[in-house]
Amino acid sequence: MIDNYLLEELVAFNKYKTLAQTAEHLGLSQPAITRGTKKLEQELGLQLFERMPNKITLNETGKFAAQKAAEVLTVNQNFTKEVQNFDQSQKEISVASVAPGPLVLLDKLSQKGLRIENELLANKNIAQLLLDQQYTVVFTNEALKDKNIASSYLGMESLIVNLNEFTPLANKKNVTFKELQGMSFVVLQQIGIWRDLIQEQIPDAKFLYQNNRNDFDEIKNYSIFPYFTTNISRINRVWQKQEMTDRRPVKIADKVATMTFYANYLTKNKNRLMPLITSLQDIWAKVD
Repeated sequence: MIDNYLLEELVAFNKYKTLAQTAEHLGLSQPAITRGTKKLEQELGLQLFERMPNKITLNETGKFAAQKAAEVLTVNQNFTKEVQNFDQSQKEISVASVAPGPLVLLDKLSQKGLRIENELLANKNIAQLLLDQQYTVVFTNEALKDKNIASSYLGMESLIVNLNEFTPLANKKNVTFKELQGMSFVVLQQIGIWRDLIQEQIPDAKFLYQNNRNDFDEIKNYSIFPYFTTNISRINRVWQKQEMTDRRPVKIADKVATMTFYANYLTKNKNRLMPLITSLQDIWAKVD
């Protein structure tokens, strides 16, 4: 096998035409380049150069060899880059979700090597995102159906409404969406698929959406508006600090208010992802 440095010297000589300029470009001495040209010819068993007093040039075979050497060097460079990129992809797991709950639990794992997409995904074209390898794993409320994708059950997330303590419904063990008709709620904008659910199930309610978490907390803390959490989001450290003593969490009893979540990933990545998924399943199982 011919060393890359010999190919590099040949390509450089073909470009710069003289030993002096080739040596200057490569940061080598002229005798080093001369030794390289002779070694390359020895390894190929061919004459590549025409040598005359005070002058050396490539013959036709040498010019062809320089062209092929340039192609080989490009392939080798691409090989190195592709292997390095693959190695990086093996060290990093990119994660996205259609709802914030799974990401809350993921944060508790303190898993290294994760790149988490902060923007929640719309619940469509998820399979293609995985097939295109834009993400390594995506959390959804349904198992994706594709021969190249595997899905692992994670756990259940249930919607909770936090009602003012003087509201009659606050004394109930659970409520239905129907009982929440006509009410006004302060809601964080980034709640993913939960937003579609509450708008569908309480069509005549008024939702005061807030993009900024501080604005949301300000309205929540200085009003009596009810707001939504889930059994998962309520264990978030931020939520724990901001829970209001005048609100009572009441579970929503409707079947659609409880969603099953799955981790979806390319089947070929299963062995690599199972430690992360298993850890997430374990911590999810501890949530009431």
